[in-house]
Amino acid sequence: MRAIQVRRFGGPEVLEPVVLTDPMPHPGELLVEVSGAGVNFADTHQAENTYLSGTDLPFVPGSEVVGHVLDPGGFRRRVCGFVSRGGGYAEKALVAESLSFDVPDDVSDSAALSLLVQGLTAWHLVRTAGRVQPGESVVVHAAAGGVGNLAVQLAKAAGAGRVIATASTQDKLDAAAALGADVGVLLDIDLTAHDVTHRLVDANGGHKVDVVFEMVGGPTFDGSLDALAPFGRLVTYGMASRVPPSSLAPGRLMVGSHSIVGFWLVDCMSPGRARSMVVEPLQELVAMVRSGALHPIVGPIYPLSHARQAHEDLRARRTSGKVVLAPSLDEVHT
Repeated sequence: MRAIQVRRFGGPEVLEPVVLTDPMPHPGELLVEVSGAGVNFADTHQAENTYLSGTDLPFVPGSEVVGHVLDPGGFRRRVCGFVSRGGGYAEKALVAESLSFDVPDDVSDSAALSLLVQGLTAWHLVRTAGRVQPGESVVVHAAAGGVGNLAVQLAKAAGAGRVIATASTQDKLDAAAALGADVGVLLDIDLTAHDVTHRLVDANGGHKVDVVFEMVGGPTFDGSLDALAPFGRLVTYGMASRVPPSSLAPGRLMVGSHSIVGFWLVDCMSPGRARSMVVEPLQELVAMVRSGALHPIVGPIYPLSHARQAHEDLRARRTSGKVVLAPSLDEVHT
């Protein structure tokens, strides 16, 4: 099978097209013919070996796929799920049956993939980590991104009083506004922490904010923390800028009774948590998409062999919504 493999750590240049032996499923695994593999920011960190967990070389990136599998009765089922061994940037992948769902005909591949890493992350940012309450103000950084666009919608559905979307371009802010964001704020990665704080408070009518969903790091993290109202929560779930925030003195949290909450989706996937933290939220998310209550932004779809370009575009903030690799598109480009 054709796949993308990383044999040395580095930037997008280390993603190499290769031919590998088809994987063999173990009990509890499904062998999926991949029609789409999700691309996430975590994949770019894994390629660098800067992810939260270490990675052994060589490896195939990608944690989520959608495609078809033959069930015991010989019927082709369309499924979407998390890979169990190996990676998703391939023509075939192994999916954990307990962490997968059958995709309804009226849900596209891109929409289905958006509900896994990004949809579940957004759900838990709102419900579990951020504990958004009706009437609260919520800042969603990178609001047109894969997680951000869903967090905007889920925060509104949870009754947030004002959702403040940030993005790097006006087009992205317009996309967030179409999904329900009340205010848009242009943020450049070169801004100081003071600038970030000022713009967020200004966007909230001169008042500090209750909840911030933050995945940029550096000055954006520091400025967001300083923008919190009393008992405000900053939920950190990434560091796209590769720049760590400044060190935190305890007094910086005590004054204002602020909380910094970390979130990593992997922690939801242990056998004791998977039912309540993965399966049940996925059922809710799929139902919301089917009813029209949730509209994932469909991002660019690249041929599998263009994985390097996908990573370059994602890191350069040139994408919006769910980024997907499609093995079938390679046939069109050859």
